[in-house]
Parts: sequence; C-alpha cells; structure tokens
Amino acid sequence: MKNRAFHHRLGYAIAGIAATLRTEGSFRLQCLAASAVLVALLILRPAPIWWAAAALSVVGVLAAEQFNTAVERLADRLHPEVHPEIRIVKDCAAGAVLFTSLGALAVAAAFIVERWS
Repeated sequence: MKNRAFHHRLGYAIAGIAATLRTEGSFRLQCLAASAVLVALLILRPAPIWWAAAALSVVGVLAAEQFNTAVERLADRLHPEVHPEIRIVKDCAAGAVLFTSLGALAVAAAFIVERWS
C-alpha cells in the first residue's frame, strides 16, 4: 500500500470506515449522535469556535472507535483464544474510546451551560 496514489489510499480509508459501520453497533450509534450534533449546530447556529470544538470532539470519538475496532480485530485474528494480556490491550483501546466520549460530553456540557446561562 505504500507509495500508492492518493485516491487509492483514500479508497482504503473509506473501506475501513464502511467495514466499521457494517460490523460495529457502537460506531453506528456514534455516527447517529454525530448527526444529531450537526443538526443541533445547524439549528442553534453557535459561534464558529463551537463548530470547531464539536467537530474535533465528534471526529475524536469516531477515530478512537476506528482504532479500537482495528486493535480488536487484529488481536482476535492473531490470538483468537482468550488471553489476559490481549484482554488488557483490548480494554485499553476501549478505555480510549471512553475518554474521548467523556471529552465530547464535556464540550456538550460547556456549550449548554454557555448557551442557557
């Protein structure tokens, strides 16, 4: 894959996103939440800084979920049996998703506090 044309590399990335959409319920839920955030921003029309904060938060959560899915798939492929070290790796990846989700919720809370105070 190295040194391929940009459109080829873009195709690989889109295929990865599509695979995650097909197989991961949590990713589909997060995409639904991202859509709700976009609708809220379009309706409420906040300052550009809030658009940026929301975009970074949403993209961070979706990217973390993509990494989590990649780690889980690779770990399951390389070591299908239950193994304590593999479990820790997968738990750490899931923890990263949790951290980014909590950060996104903090941004939402800050927006709500500013908007209605």
